[in-house]
Amino acid sequence: MIELNYRDSRPIYEQIKDCIRKLIISGVMPPNEKLESVRSLAIKLSINPNTIQRAYNELENEGYVYSIPGKGSFVCPAVRQDEEKIVNLKAKLKEIAGELKFMGVSYEELVTLIKGD
Repeated sequence: MIELNYRDSRPIYEQIKDCIRKLIISGVMPPNEKLESVRSLAIKLSINPNTIQRAYNELENEGYVYSIPGKGSFVCPAVRQDEEKIVNLKAKLKEIAGELKFMGVSYEELVTLIKGD
């Protein structure tokens, strides 16, 4: 499920966070599903548990997961609205769409990509 690329310039915790976020967004991890324990995932990936904990903490701060003391971390039923993040993501999408249009991608292809078909 989680694959690390040690040649990637991003820190390991960010790679873990991004991978889990993609699993949540794509629906692979349904709402209220329990995430693997910090210790278990650290052993599986052969990395420091603090790295996993940092990724989980950031996911919780971003509203993708919630934690219950003594029970673990779980996928949030719905990601909370973060207006600043929405604005930033829209700006990135606009930039990427503009670049794709410049490279010859049609409007219809862009719409298909956005719809996720």
